[in-house]
Amino acid sequence: MIEQLIAEATECDFKVALEIKKPKSWLKSVSAFSNGIGGTLFFGISDDRKPIGLSDVQKDAEAISRLIKERITPLPQFILKPLQEDGKNLLALEVSPGRSTPYYYKADGVMEAYIRVGNESVIAPDYIVNELILKGTNQSFDTLTTDAVKKDYSFTLLEATYLERTGLRFEPSDYVSFGLTDKNGLLTNAGKLMTDQHTVYNSRMFCTRWNGLEKGSIFDDALDDKEYEGNLIYLLKSGSEFIRNNSKVRFVKEAQYRVDKPDYAERAVTEALVNALIHRDYIVLGSEIHIDMFDDRVEITSPGGMFGGGTIQEYDIYSIRSMRRNPVIADLFHRMKYMERRGSGLRKIVSETEKLPGYTAAYKPEFSSTATDFRVILKNVNYNMCGASAHDTAHDAAHDTSVISKQNLLLEFCADPKSRDEMQAYIDVSSRSHFSKYYLKPLLSSGKLEMMFPDKPKSKNQKYTTVHSK
Repeated sequence: MIEQLIAEATECDFKVALEIKKPKSWLKSVSAFSNGIGGTLFFGISDDRKPIGLSDVQKDAEAISRLIKERITPLPQFILKPLQEDGKNLLALEVSPGRSTPYYYKADGVMEAYIRVGNESVIAPDYIVNELILKGTNQSFDTLTTDAVKKDYSFTLLEATYLERTGLRFEPSDYVSFGLTDKNGLLTNAGKLMTDQHTVYNSRMFCTRWNGLEKGSIFDDALDDKEYEGNLIYLLKSGSEFIRNNSKVRFVKEAQYRVDKPDYAERAVTEALVNALIHRDYIVLGSEIHIDMFDDRVEITSPGGMFGGGTIQEYDIYSIRSMRRNPVIADLFHRMKYMERRGSGLRKIVSETEKLPGYTAAYKPEFSSTATDFRVILKNVNYNMCGASAHDTAHDAAHDTSVISKQNLLLEFCADPKSRDEMQAYIDVSSRSHFSKYYLKPLLSSGKLEMMFPDKPKSKNQKYTTVHSK
């Protein structure tokens, strides 16, 4: 029975006994569950889920109720259930997700709000507390009125895009009815995010096309990098263009026609970027959306975890309900037909990718989140999953015969020990990661090249020499 209850719990913690002298050890989980998606505390069970039992269930139950009322504010909704397992008396404390967030643990004049990160309850950062405050008062960041006056700003891109995508003109009254201004002409945060001017510092997008499969130095290993800031429509178009410019459309000749094979589904890219723009947390100071492109994938990461708590890994994307962190922005993008019905974005990303020629289950998009960010990974369907890229770039000649010839040149050059910089200069390869991937590592692993100081592989004095066959 306990295993079934644990399986059914949204989140859970285990306590061998009830700590009365140090109640913070478990009350912080009550705060975290209330501030998130709820959870259950099991008392009388060890961390390895073995029932230990409580000596006085009735006394412990009364203490739990009393301490929650004394130390957690506002009072959360909870249910205490006595259980028995293998003849041992246990208690299950079920805590519901709260509507009056944030829920604080208070003691000695200090109030702390907790959230769940993995299987731990940790103190919520200030920006998450601020978001919990908005949530608890039925407000959102984008609905808050600012001191910016609408007549001081222009909305050329918004109005032109709205006309292009809907066939309708953006009327002056729409600014109020759509939630971009209040009745006095003051912009909301949503309105500030749609101005032609850059008025919200965190409205930014950093894009990088990395050489290979991993991040490296922006100076040595980035084939292309751009930074964009300002209007959300501008960010959407710029991000889409960056991905399009750094990917390819291959084709396969059939008898009577040819089949185009793009690396990524354009609609899936749009949905992923829209998801990042409308669901990100703009409260996080100094934050931005990141697009990181690699040979085999695109990663789109936005600030802010799942709105309401938990992680996307815990949900089925085909049944997840829509929870909108920025409802005004979401509604505006829906009106402009950048997104379909609410709550269907992640499913659309998958379904559009599945339509690509050459798609298999190995290329299915992936979604992951933490308490602080949300990530969408789109996989390049033209990338050979065995490890070779299907398309060539000016910087990637992994399958070109010139690689082999340059490797042979290096072996001749290193008859006398040479440094890495000398070797790269000799064959005119500037990227350190490209040199390592296609020249240095293959020659070392094949035993044709060896380090002069193998015990200190990262030594700044390291040199390499050719291994002569005996």
